[in-house]
Amino acid sequence: MNAPLPATIHFDVQGLIHACAHNESRDAFHPALTSKQWELFGTYLQPFAVRQGQVLIEQSASDRTVYLVETGTLTVHYEDDKGRLRLASVEAGSAVGEGAFFTRLPRNATVQAASACKLWSLSPIRFTELTNRQPQLAVEVAMALGSLVSRRLANRPKRVAVT
Repeated sequence: MNAPLPATIHFDVQGLIHACAHNESRDAFHPALTSKQWELFGTYLQPFAVRQGQVLIEQSASDRTVYLVETGTLTVHYEDDKGRLRLASVEAGSAVGEGAFFTRLPRNATVQAASACKLWSLSPIRFTELTNRQPQLAVEVAMALGSLVSRRLANRPKRVAVT
């Protein structure tokens, strides 16, 4: 699922911090973290890249990883039982995968890269480690993801983005 990283791609949590700080949409991931907390949070994240067209999340998969978008755009495709597709896009400074992260249910949509993206993943295991070692930080991250879910559910076109 993860693309091999070309040697030219450089990852620094500062890029993710910048993307989140500058996403002024209702779809932004905005934890109330200090610079030091962001740096610490970054040590629990795994950076990687995806190419345009690459599938990040498959509908019905059982993975619970959350992905934070540093650069690029992802599209969310949901196919209902009648074969109808619903689409949403997720931009830099937002996240995908929070639905399964909280519910422990299979993914309800497919997420694909609309452009090349730099992403940061937070697996359930790493979140558990964060919870044990830095509980206040973990609570703030969970609250920010929960806020994102709530805002998406209140916005009909974005509901499909809760993956």
